[in-house]
Amino acid sequence: MAIPPSSQPRIAVVDDDRSIREALQDMLQSYGYSCSTFDSAKAFLGFDSASDFDCIILDVSMPEIDGLELQASLRTAGLNVPIVFVTSHDDDRTRDAALAGGALAFLGKPVDLERLLHFISIAMCR
Repeated sequence: MAIPPSSQPRIAVVDDDRSIREALQDMLQSYGYSCSTFDSAKAFLGFDSASDFDCIILDVSMPEIDGLELQASLRTAGLNVPIVFVTSHDDDRTRDAALAGGALAFLGKPVDLERLLHFISIAMCR
């Protein structure tokens, strides 16, 4: 059953890989979420309604501003939207930094869709 558009949870996908953005957007929309995609952290920061998202799916490794820097910037600005990192750079140091910065989860690519949906559902309860 689809969620009515007015009550659809809003998810942002921030990833410099177009195929990842499009695949996640298609999957999330098929589950009834409203999804906006951004090809960089800079593009996300330039979006007027960044605070309107219920969850952010965020890549770590991106040009100019990486995912950890975006996370820190959002927290400094007081924006406490739940963040789920989805990355191919799955090392302990990066994972620890993301989780210490308040990330809800840190998932490796290719992403396990059931785990991703599980963490998104947790984010919707916050």
